[in-house]
Amino acid sequence: MADAPLNKNKEHLIHLSSGIILSILMFFYFKHLNLKPVLTEDNIRFLLFGMPGEIGGLALTLLLTLILVPITLIFGAFLAILRSSKGILKWIASFYIEVVRATPLIMVIFWVYFAIPIFIKNVTNKDISVQPVIAALIAFSIFTSAYIAEILRSGLNSISKGTKEAALSLGLTKFQMYAYIIIPLVIKRMLPSLLAQYVAMFKDTSLAYIIGVIEFFRAATILNNRLFLSMEIFTIVAIVYFILSFMMSRLARKLEIRWRKQLSD
Repeated sequence: MADAPLNKNKEHLIHLSSGIILSILMFFYFKHLNLKPVLTEDNIRFLLFGMPGEIGGLALTLLLTLILVPITLIFGAFLAILRSSKGILKWIASFYIEVVRATPLIMVIFWVYFAIPIFIKNVTNKDISVQPVIAALIAFSIFTSAYIAEILRSGLNSISKGTKEAALSLGLTKFQMYAYIIIPLVIKRMLPSLLAQYVAMFKDTSLAYIIGVIEFFRAATILNNRLFLSMEIFTIVAIVYFILSFMMSRLARKLEIRWRKQLSD
């Protein structure tokens, strides 16, 4: 017992020393960066909002993330329920999830953007084009939903049979049972894993640049092509991604603590 405070003080000392060393290194690193040409009002506005008259930059990255969260959560829950069921629907859901998880995200983006118009043309004999932002939303929905489904399926397996029987005994239909009792309970239980996946999705939205979506990373690349200050620009990008990801992780932790207290009460 006496060693516990000693170990805690030692851990704090290690963290403090690491923080001091990192701060010194960051000071000398930033001292040699030429940030003045980058941090002009026009450049900051471009990184935050993209081209004039249309949404882009960091605003588009955040908007994509906010739209994708409910879409992937609903579709992922649907897939998780199917995979936890019996019969052919279980195998269809399992096949979908395994195929998507075994496919690189960049391939899913390319497939949606290039293959879907070709497929529709062959079926309907009409030329159509998919807007890059719409293609990105579809691709990320397809990809992330498979991972969300596996997370939720793990949560579904942790729900006791008695909980389901109690819900059905209240006169609820199976849909109502899952929608109002089981899925909300699973989300609370699996919140850390869900938030970790959504933080990863937030960072993965940078891959949308390959089909011409001017999100945050693409805006930074365009700015770099004009200023040729790679270290300065992408250091700023890395810091912004880190700050936002850290804030999301902290929020997830606070929500987890709050909901665990509610469950224990």
